[in-house]
Amino acid sequence: MAQAFEIAALPTEVKSSENPTDSDKDMEKDPEKVQETEISDKGSVTAGEVQDGSAPQYTEEEYKKLKRKVDKYLLPLMWLCYGIQQTDKTSIGTQATFGLTKDTGLVGQQYSWLTTIFYITYMCFEFPSNIMLQRYLMGRTLSCYMLCWGVVVLCIGFAQNFTQLVTLRALQGMFECCISPGFILVIGSWYTTREHSSRSLVFQSANAGFGIIANLILYGIGSVQYKRGSEFQAWRYMSYFLGGMTLLTGCLCLFLLGTPSEVRWLSAEEKKIANARILSNNTGHDRTGIKKWKWKQARECLIDPCFWFAGINAFLNSVPNGGITAFGSIINTNAGFTNLQVILLDIPKNLTSVLWFVCIGIITSRKKNLRMYFMMVSLIPPVAGFAIMAALPNEPQYKWTKWAGYFITVPCVVALFLAWTLIPSNVAGRTKRTLTSSFTFVGYCVGNMVGSQIFKAKDAPRYIPGTAACSVCFGLEFFLVLLWRLVLVSRNRRRDKQLREQGISEEERVERGKQLGEQDCTDFENVYFRYTM
Repeated sequence: MAQAFEIAALPTEVKSSENPTDSDKDMEKDPEKVQETEISDKGSVTAGEVQDGSAPQYTEEEYKKLKRKVDKYLLPLMWLCYGIQQTDKTSIGTQATFGLTKDTGLVGQQYSWLTTIFYITYMCFEFPSNIMLQRYLMGRTLSCYMLCWGVVVLCIGFAQNFTQLVTLRALQGMFECCISPGFILVIGSWYTTREHSSRSLVFQSANAGFGIIANLILYGIGSVQYKRGSEFQAWRYMSYFLGGMTLLTGCLCLFLLGTPSEVRWLSAEEKKIANARILSNNTGHDRTGIKKWKWKQARECLIDPCFWFAGINAFLNSVPNGGITAFGSIINTNAGFTNLQVILLDIPKNLTSVLWFVCIGIITSRKKNLRMYFMMVSLIPPVAGFAIMAALPNEPQYKWTKWAGYFITVPCVVALFLAWTLIPSNVAGRTKRTLTSSFTFVGYCVGNMVGSQIFKAKDAPRYIPGTAACSVCFGLEFFLVLLWRLVLVSRNRRRDKQLREQGISEEERVERGKQLGEQDCTDFENVYFRYTM
C-alpha cells in the first residue's frame, strides 16, 4: 500500500477523505464503501482481480488487438443505430413538404407541436431511462427501446389526424430518449479518455452520414409522388420504410450491442482485458457503482459549475437545432426550391459535416485538449449563417445566398456532440455521471422545444424572429464554452501545483487515480483525476 499524503480540498470542490490514497483506512471509516465495492466486484469479470491488485498485466499488443475487435463490432452498429434514430426523429420536416400537414388537416401551430411534444416526453423519460441503463443490461435495454420506437415510426404512416400524430410523436420521444446518453455511456465503458471523442464522433457522424443515404431513399420515394400524383401520399411510405428499417436494426442490436461484461462476442479473457484497459480513465470499470444510488454525489452536482455548463450548453445549441430540424426544409422551399431539390441540397451539407467530423476525430485522437477549441470554432459560421437567413428576402436572386447561409450552419452540431463526449471523460462517480448526462439531455430537450416554438406561423415565410434568435444562441454558446474551458484549465493547474508540492510523481498520480476510480469516487473526491478539454 502506497504511503498516504494529505491533500487539501480544492476551492469549490468536495474533500474526499483525509488520506485519499489509503484504501484500507478509507474503508474502515466507511463500511458502506466496502459493501458497495463488493457488490460492484461481483458484477464484473475482472473487478475482483483489479481491486486487490492481482490483475494480470496485458501487453500493448493485446490491448490494440482488442480495440480493433471492438471497433469492428461496435462502431458500425452504433453508427447505423444513431443514423436511423436521427432520421426517424427529423424526417417529420421532409414529410411536411410532401403533404403531411395537408393530408392530416394540421392548422396553425399544430405542426410545431409535433416537434415540441416529442421533446416533452423525451425530457420527462430521460432520467428514468438513465436509471434503467445504470441498473440493467445496457445493450438489452437500448435494443428494447429501439424496437418500440420502430413500431411507433411505422404507425405514423397510418395517422389520419393531429390527435393520432401528436400521440405517436409523444411515444416516439419517450422511446428515443435513451439512445444518445446510452451510447455515451457505452463509449465510456469500452474506450480510454483519449479515444472518447474520436469514437463518439464516429457514431455521431451518422447524423449527417446516414442522412445522405436516407435522403437518397426519401428522394426516390418522393419522386414517385411526382409521377403518380398527390394520391400516392409519399410521406406515409417514408414512415413505412423508416419504421421497418428501425425494427430490423433493433433485432440486430439484441445480439451485438452492450458493455464489456454483457456482450457475447468477447471471450472471458477478452472481457478481462477490456475492463483492465479502461482503468486509466479513473472512473472504474463498466459495473462500478451500478447497484447503489449516492446522494452525496447528487449534491455534488449542484455545486459543480461544469454540471450547469453542460446543461446550458445543450440548451443553447438545441434551440437552433429544434428550429432548423422542423422548419429547415420549409424555409428552403419558401426561398424558391422544390421539395425534391431541398432533399438533394441536404446531401452536400451532410457530406461536409461528415468530413468535418472525420477531421476532428483524427486530430483529437492524436493531440490532447483540443475538443473545446473545436467547439468554439464550430460556433462561428452558424452565427453568420442564421444572420444571412434572417436578413435576406425570399426573392429569386437571393435564394442561393440564403441557401449558403443555411449551408454554413453545418458545424454547429459539433459543439453539442463534443460536449457530450466530455461527460465520460470528465465526470467520475456513477451517480454523478448519470445525473450530469440526464441534466444535459434535459437541456437538449428544452432547447429543441423552444426552437420549434419560436418559428411562428404568423412569421412565415421568412421566420425572421426565429432565425435571428438562433444566431444569438450560438453567440452566447461561444462565450459559455470559453468560460467552461477556463474553469477546467484552472482546476488542472491547481491540482498539479498541489501534487508537485507533495512530491508525487506522474506515475504515482496515475496509479492512485485508478484506485480511487475503482471505488466510485467522483472527480472532486479523486484529487488525482485530470480534466480533458
